[in-house]
Amino acid sequence: MRNAPNRLAMGCAIFSIPALMLAAPAFAQKLTYTPTTPTFGGNPFNSSHLLGVANGQNDYKDPESKATTSQSDLFASQLESRLLSAFSAQLTDAIFGENAQQSGTFTLGDQTVTFDRDLENVNIQITNSATGELTNITVPLYLQVN
Repeated sequence: MRNAPNRLAMGCAIFSIPALMLAAPAFAQKLTYTPTTPTFGGNPFNSSHLLGVANGQNDYKDPESKATTSQSDLFASQLESRLLSAFSAQLTDAIFGENAQQSGTFTLGDQTVTFDRDLENVNIQITNSATGELTNITVPLYLQVN
């Protein structure tokens, strides 16, 4: 019977150690709210992630958009792209090529491209005759002095 009090003391010690650990003082800090969205002052690096998540959840389909592209539409689009590429290559060669011209005019459909060289720049004017829209581009010339 001598061991009985020791077992009781041992049991009390086992249960009192966790109780003492739970009674330890707790430390806390001030809670601050930080918005997630950059619109309300959050981290600006969250914007691309939030836009990606929103686009992933968006299941709206425009009823007036073309759902499928036919083979003939795809061919016409590629042909138009190739023709515009060839047109721009001829224009670039006329402005900057070996036999560069001082001025000139190119017309393709509703687009008229006029260019004029001076000592410092090439001034290019693109005119859309259907809409009347004008676009001016100035390209600086860099002269090499030997």
